Amino acid sequence: MNSKSVNRVRSIFAHIVLILLSFLCLFFFYILIVNATRSHADLQKGFSALPGNYFFENLKSVANDGSFPMFRGILNSLIVSTCSAAICTYFSSLTAYGLYAYDFKLKKAAFTFIMAILVMPTQVTAMGFLRLVTNMGMYDSLLPLIIPSIASPAVFYFMYSYLQSSLPLALIEAARIDGSGEFRTFNQIVIPIMKPAIAVQAIFTFVGSWNNYFVPALIIQSKDKMTVPILVATLRGADYMSFDMGKIYMMIMVAIVPIIIAYLILSKYIIAGITLGGVKE
Repeated sequence: MNSKSVNRVRSIFAHIVLILLSFLCLFFFYILIVNATRSHADLQKGFSALPGNYFFENLKSVANDGSFPMFRGILNSLIVSTCSAAICTYFSSLTAYGLYAYDFKLKKAAFTFIMAILVMPTQVTAMGFLRLVTNMGMYDSLLPLIIPSIASPAVFYFMYSYLQSSLPLALIEAARIDGSGEFRTFNQIVIPIMKPAIAVQAIFTFVGSWNNYFVPALIIQSKDKMTVPILVATLRGADYMSFDMGKIYMMIMVAIVPIIIAYLILSKYIIAGITLGGVKE
């Protein structure tokens, strides 16, 4: 078998694997959309690959439920996720830039300390965090879901690694010689270079904050401040006699729309981040 035949077989095999993986990824989204168009009675009958006729009925059922503020929950999740993604990526980039561009005695100690926090699970500090939030008067508020995003060791490490591969220190020195201030250098020179990395971490932070259930369940009590995961759990825990699977599937489908929109907006930067992040000039 010559090299052309081998390459052709490899290409065919690669395309088959990619098609199968794409099918596995998209199949569950398709089933979610199909189930959102079916009634509770139809869903109890079992699996169906064909959509039903209850899409608008399920949407109205969720939207008009006075005890279930769907649109308010989506707005709360959008506020929390957008603000968390913005401050997380900005301040993590700023911290990474500070440790990368400056030399000081405690540089290695600071880096080690941040990495040590990375391995600490959220559940370990949950009760202390809850007590702190209560003492500060921020219980049942969206602020405790946003402010802690400023400190994200995982995002910091990604940004630090990206700066090592993409930002030459000579560029920073040239900006200083030209009289540029440190914040001006960061905002006008470093941030544009880090756009792909920021986009990657923004979408990850957005999705993580959007799907976060543990911390909001500890902090939020009022229905008008609940986020989407708590509202979906509220639907799932409803009384069996009023339990409606069609409504739940519709809520989940509506909940993933902002994530898809955010990904479509940032996708070109994400692809650029993947391609540039692996190349060191």
